[in-house]
Amino acid sequence: MNLPEGVVPAVRRMKDFEDALKTSSEYIIFLETRLSQLKSLVRHAKRNDKKVLVHFDLVQGLKSDEYGMEYVIHTVKPDGIISTRGNIISLAKKHHVLAIQRIFLLDSSALTTNLKILKRSQPDCIEVLPGVAPGVIEMIQQETDLPIIAGGLIREKKDIQAALDTGAIAVSTSEHHLWEV
Repeated sequence: MNLPEGVVPAVRRMKDFEDALKTSSEYIIFLETRLSQLKSLVRHAKRNDKKVLVHFDLVQGLKSDEYGMEYVIHTVKPDGIISTRGNIISLAKKHHVLAIQRIFLLDSSALTTNLKILKRSQPDCIEVLPGVAPGVIEMIQQETDLPIIAGGLIREKKDIQAALDTGAIAVSTSEHHLWEV
């Protein structure tokens, strides 16, 4: 499966969904959705030639377990799963969908802990937040040899360029004005 590249729209509000579909990005990310609307949103996105990544942890009404994963994979049919939880990443890989581990870089201790988690979960890709830490992005890429998506606190074009220049393959952002950079 192709990995996301460039700027990937992260849809937080449903009013931004149609605009995300109009972007040149191959992928879109669903954040903070409700389980009851997820299947129709994914179907609509795919009809518009978009690949869909679902942030599993942020789907309201969905339990983060194997049964929840089976439901999402077999009924909703996303192209990939994003999660902070290693067990969800393992389940996504078991079901042969793109598995993206989201990590938060709060301090050096969190970085060390996250590197250990990444070695156990073996995701296909890592989403690093905040994405405005280019030096750390470069170091994580070298340490893990995994593709990195930069996300969180991306507010300006220069943030996107800095992340891409230091090795991120893509930048996810819910900042609507940055979707077509």
